[in-house]
Amino acid sequence: MKKALKVIALVLALAMVVAFAACGGDSGNDATEADNTAATAADETKAGDDTAADLSDMKVGFIFLHDENSTYDLNFINAAKAAAAELGLSDDQIILKTGIDESQDCFTTAEDLVDQGCNIIFADSFGHEEYMIQAAEKYPEVQFCHATGVRAHTEGLANYHNAFASIYEGRYLAGIAAGMKLNEMIENGDFTAEEAKIGYVGAMTYAEVKSGYTSFFLGARSVCETATMEVTFTGSWYDPDAEQAAAEKLIANGCKLISQHADSMGAPGACEKAGVPNVSYNGSTIDQCPNTFIVSSRIDWTPYFVFAIKAAAAGEEIPADWTGTLATGSVKLTDINTAAAAEGTEEAIAQATADLEAGTVHVFDTAKFTVDGAAKDSYQADVDFDEAYQGDTEVIADGYFHESEYRSAPYFDLDIDGITLLDGND
Repeated sequence: MKKALKVIALVLALAMVVAFAACGGDSGNDATEADNTAATAADETKAGDDTAADLSDMKVGFIFLHDENSTYDLNFINAAKAAAAELGLSDDQIILKTGIDESQDCFTTAEDLVDQGCNIIFADSFGHEEYMIQAAEKYPEVQFCHATGVRAHTEGLANYHNAFASIYEGRYLAGIAAGMKLNEMIENGDFTAEEAKIGYVGAMTYAEVKSGYTSFFLGARSVCETATMEVTFTGSWYDPDAEQAAAEKLIANGCKLISQHADSMGAPGACEKAGVPNVSYNGSTIDQCPNTFIVSSRIDWTPYFVFAIKAAAAGEEIPADWTGTLATGSVKLTDINTAAAAEGTEEAIAQATADLEAGTVHVFDTAKFTVDGAAKDSYQADVDFDEAYQGDTEVIADGYFHESEYRSAPYFDLDIDGITLLDGND
């Protein structure tokens, strides 16, 4: 994968916006860093563009893995409704399909949405990708947009698109809140600095999850230098019993604070019962966990939904690979629960946010972590998710790992020191 300078990409992106032309790059096999950067930069201006688009004939379909009981899917569902409201779409212009498995059921559902007249269809889970690609191949006149996927920039389909956001920055900020809480408990004499261990409930072992818990840990470490972390996996995105059991195991192992990349109330509920501070994901759990919930990071999909629907209505190209950012309003934190958070948390997060946006702080700064006791100054990532290109992309430059710049979906998959991965027997 060839790498273009970001400055060039930004200039190209601004030029495209001025011309009201296509946002982003070719959806074929020659997708580049410039394509992805241009897509992001163009969206920063175009998502809020008041350019008139005729939406009267638009019909939009949404495919969700679970329903409102999943915090992950609820976040998407809320964004779908918010985008429809922002665009003035009527109730009969949007169709929400919940409980759609990562199986042929996804393709069948996509076909049904096409039959109902949908011009653009969104799906929300990694395992939907194969079936969304099948649908895109069969229905070239319909736009298919898939969150968390990795293949759009190598498939060569003009009507198939991936999207994600720099949620690792949100995780990092939430980690700062966790580190602040650990410091407060250490100062209060609840435990020693050497006992400042975080527990993390992960769903799958994918790079998306690894990038998330690593960025969270680095955020905590930025303010609590002695912090360590244990991670356990449930093997499911949504399993309340398994997530509760995982959190309970981590608490029994001496973890003083719990976070998660899993979609039920299992882990937060276990924390509330045990009186252990919790940093959630995809939304606030303060109503159910008023004493232990601190903050949550999430992707706000509304800007992307609005952008993609408007582009489809106007007949404009949708980038093969789109990355939302803090600046686009795609990465957000919930309100901080002052009843559980440490004093000064809001100010610390505000400063770190400003530093991230200014580029003076990078989440995966290679000076801030080691792998097997050594610093990393080079790493070849499988960005293209294609056997013909495996291992060809250098992702460490200028002193940091460039996450979500060569592809929107995360590809950070290093096992850094300070994080222990537990197996089922631990």
